Amino acid sequence: MSVPVPILVVDDSRTMVLTLARVLRKAGYHVITAHDGQEALAKLESGARPALILTDLNMPELDGLGLIREVRARQGVGATPIIVLTAETSESAARAARALGANGWLSKPAEQAVLLDAISANLALSPCRA
Repeated sequence: MSVPVPILVVDDSRTMVLTLARVLRKAGYHVITAHDGQEALAKLESGARPALILTDLNMPELDGLGLIREVRARQGVGATPIIVLTAETSESAARAARALGANGWLSKPAEQAVLLDAISANLALSPCRA
């Protein structure tokens, strides 16, 4: 029996976190949640090693761009694939996220199949893949 692959979901919307967690658990993933970038970093600092990070862009405390920047600078998690899932439609925001190291960009609301396909494709890049 294999261990479920861990995914860190970061979003300040409780509803979005619950919805994503339900979808991902149903697909067989282990879900770690954080409500902003600071909480996500704290979880990484305390030893969480997700195979992928799924993050919103606009959040209090530390936004998605700041989270991407901080993750990329950290040893041990710096190569973890990051997908931005956001309601933000600005092409400049998408370019900024990619320039900082985001591996993917999805618009909310993302269809479940599109989300799961993006996750599957990016997990192949993960150094933490179980």
